[in-house]
Amino acid sequence: MTTTAPETMRDHWWWRPGWDVGRRFYTWHLTFDGQPDVHRFAAAYRELLVAVDGIDLVPDRWLHLTTQGIGFVGEIPEADVRTIVEAARERLAAIPCFDLVLDAPVVDPEAILVPVRPAAPVHAVRDAVREAIATVRDVPERADGFTPHISLGYSSATGPTEPFRAALTSTGIPGARARITRAELIVIHRDNRMYEWESYASVPIGTRVRHDETLRSPS
Repeated sequence: MTTTAPETMRDHWWWRPGWDVGRRFYTWHLTFDGQPDVHRFAAAYRELLVAVDGIDLVPDRWLHLTTQGIGFVGEIPEADVRTIVEAARERLAAIPCFDLVLDAPVVDPEAILVPVRPAAPVHAVRDAVREAIATVRDVPERADGFTPHISLGYSSATGPTEPFRAALTSTGIPGARARITRAELIVIHRDNRMYEWESYASVPIGTRVRHDETLRSPS
């Protein structure tokens, strides 16, 4: 991932159109429960960043890779949401499980971002989810311009980026690896200056692939 090397941070928590306290949003994420290497990596960088003012650090529980939104709760019939889940289940079954490597964080004007690679399987998951949404409604968000990443923290104030860049320089922290075996449809909010959620559906990835491999294996 490349950035424009911003000189100034800005508060991430301004209210985007449609958002307010109490609003909930359906969105697909990749999450990292039960991923100790990711948690080790995030904890090491939190130790470096905790001394820098103006950032809300993301605890292990809320680490995520934003994938594809659907829309606000109350504006989408729940029957449509259930249909999207089943359509996604069929499509995600055909995508093999995959590993992601987390690279060194970079400074964005509103967050500390961790690029992940390879990007292709994440795009495949997102494309499958977008196809599922399209079975019942228009797909929100652009198809292009998506760069897979995980946020370690969100800027909570305006100020220079230099303290963040300095904290992240020459750390020697090794990268991390995550195994992706499912996609989560979650109901998310940002009432507490953090992205927090409840799971609506956890959809396995690669179940059809694993079944086919079992059928092909010698007895």
